[in-house]
Amino acid sequence: TDSLRSTVRRMPHAAIHRPSSPAIAHHRLLLVALSLVSLPPWLAAQDYTAEVRRLAERRDVQTAFQAIDRLEPQTQQDLIMLTQIPAPPFKEEVRARKYLEMLRAAGVDSVWMDAEGNVIARRRGRTGTRTVAIGGHLDTVFPEGTDVSVKIKGDTLFAPGIGDDTRGLVVVLTILRAMNDAKIATDADVLFVGTVGEEGLGDLRGMKALFGPGGPKIDSWIAVDGGSPERIVNRGLGSHRYRVTYRGPGGHSWGAFGMANPHHALGRAIHYFVEAADAFTRLEGGRTSYNVGIIGGGTSVNAIPFESSMEVDMRSESPQRLAGVDSLLHKAVARGLAEINAIRRRGPELTVEVKLLGDRPSGETPVASPIIQRAQAVVRQFGLTPELEVGSTDSNVPIARGVPAITIGRGGIGQGAHSPGEWWINRDGALAIKSALLMVLAEAGVALTP
Repeated sequence: TDSLRSTVRRMPHAAIHRPSSPAIAHHRLLLVALSLVSLPPWLAAQDYTAEVRRLAERRDVQTAFQAIDRLEPQTQQDLIMLTQIPAPPFKEEVRARKYLEMLRAAGVDSVWMDAEGNVIARRRGRTGTRTVAIGGHLDTVFPEGTDVSVKIKGDTLFAPGIGDDTRGLVVVLTILRAMNDAKIATDADVLFVGTVGEEGLGDLRGMKALFGPGGPKIDSWIAVDGGSPERIVNRGLGSHRYRVTYRGPGGHSWGAFGMANPHHALGRAIHYFVEAADAFTRLEGGRTSYNVGIIGGGTSVNAIPFESSMEVDMRSESPQRLAGVDSLLHKAVARGLAEINAIRRRGPELTVEVKLLGDRPSGETPVASPIIQRAQAVVRQFGLTPELEVGSTDSNVPIARGVPAITIGRGGIGQGAHSPGEWWINRDGALAIKSALLMVLAEAGVALTP
């Protein structure tokens, strides 16, 4: 196939359409046949490997790689500075405005903040017929008031959010600077994005806005979030999160005895849900999880509570499996309510409210898709072994909507994500930035000659 493509590239355009020899006629016939069938994955991978190798060897790309190395001190300073700007859930605006300023200063054609709070910068391509986007998320899991000052001990940076995902934002920014330094012109427009609401109850609100009505046209998406550059997330882990609240009049544990107790209903609901969900998640059909993470309510040991609540998290790679465990929760909640109302001796019945707190879609970017093949070829180009994984990231939204999307690692090494003791070390961090740059260029396309 490579030989065929090489031969066809050397042919005059007219010869392809008006074959003057049996050999050319045969090549034309093979071209038609190839257009009707899919190449096997191993052959496609070889094609993309050659494409990526040629791209990495270009003079302008090599210049961009050198710029990434040269920018390492600034990249580190930017990481420290951005980490020390708090970005608690739903309160990312201060960091977002600073990031917008940094993108503008790096050099883009336009930059703006959308109604949800996402920061979006556009670097125009030659054709503008396609748009490739790369982004990190602005928010952290840490509540307002958390000390986010960076402490440096030797080569280690300690701070909440230093890796997840402030480092991702800095990777995106450095790629933009390197492209401008090397004067690389892409065919497609490239968007450089800082999203809001990736963590926890943010429920991917930034991405839902970005890919919703009024959002910019995006043909492929690359998120920078996670660890090593070998990691390529192509499967979105879907989740449903609920707050279940039983309510009643409450009363004194002796004087009002016999009134329906919300805690008793909640206890039964948890028992029935766990019993059914345990059996369900042991079945074949895709890994599925469930968890009752928070329980609350009540005022005193000698008072019947007027309210009892729990927050529940369910996850699965399969939309069908996620819907299945979801239905078990609703059945358990209804059963707990009915049974406690049935045994009450006086007073009004309990009520229950089931509120959806989070709905992260699931799905998969097929392994044979160009974005996956290119990403794997890029990882191999740097002497690493690509690892396809599942995760709950910003990419869940485009994946579920049929837009080619992946999440890649931010590089370096670190641990303690989502904890006050989070740390990060810049060990070969530049390699991850170069890898991400090469993925963007492979997706966006560049001129035939440097």
